[in-house]
Amino acid sequence: MLLRQLSRALHLLTLFCAACLALALPMAAQAKEPALRLGIGLFQPDKDKNDATYKPLANYLASKLGREVQLRTVDTWEGLAKSLANGETDLALMGPWGYVLANHEAGAQVISTILYDGKPEYFAIMVTHPGSGIKSVTDLKGRTFAFGDKGSTSGYLIPLHYFMTQGINPETYFSKVLYTKHQAIETQVAQGVLDAGADYNRNRNAMIEEGLIKAEQSVVIWQSAPLPNDAFAVSKRVFADQALVGKLRAALAEVGPALKDQPKLLPAHYTGFVNKDNSFYKPIRDAGLATGKLQVR
Repeated sequence: MLLRQLSRALHLLTLFCAACLALALPMAAQAKEPALRLGIGLFQPDKDKNDATYKPLANYLASKLGREVQLRTVDTWEGLAKSLANGETDLALMGPWGYVLANHEAGAQVISTILYDGKPEYFAIMVTHPGSGIKSVTDLKGRTFAFGDKGSTSGYLIPLHYFMTQGINPETYFSKVLYTKHQAIETQVAQGVLDAGADYNRNRNAMIEEGLIKAEQSVVIWQSAPLPNDAFAVSKRVFADQALVGKLRAALAEVGPALKDQPKLLPAHYTGFVNKDNSFYKPIRDAGLATGKLQVR
């Protein structure tokens, strides 16, 4: 009797261990998949707000991919391009110029473009305050002007390209040139601390809606041709895994419909993603080549 009971106990123990092993194997396999590091540009006024804004998107992608996605805010566009190029991040939601730099330097590839009010394009702008007396770019001579950081599309590359087409050298045309963040440009221009600066329409609209500046304190004096929206890009290493790229594209394409039930997935006015490839960013690449900021290889 005792031997029979021991035998039965051993049998049950064997079954239990086998069940545990069966459960552990998939978990072990999943554990071997390293976390994907998602770099996000500083779209919000500060890092904490940026992290909170884009954490739902990181969590959504993690659930769709079945692996951890770690969110990392990078506070300059130039820094984000470098982090994707040098392998510090695997995925990135980044400005067009930053993407073109990362593509040119390290083979990063766009897989999707974010939509703003249903459109994949936006505009670079130049703003002044109503008391400046500035009505056009020709009135900027001898005044103070602010660019965004040198990795910014609308804050640096596109306005610089426009100035070059007009024969304007910013370092001699303006009395003072600054390089700072988009939010700071809008705030300081609205306050009259700066005469004018470069920005993009989405940022200006968002700051007005949030009460950070007043519409009547901000006057647009120049607007670019349509530019491709921010790129969701992956590193060269990730792009080589086409199965993963396919899952990412599918997950991003589903963000728009998912916003109906999960409105916090993206900030206000962002309505999803659309699949795009490198050719969509040709206007930015052309501007980079024309200004000499991108070298032909």
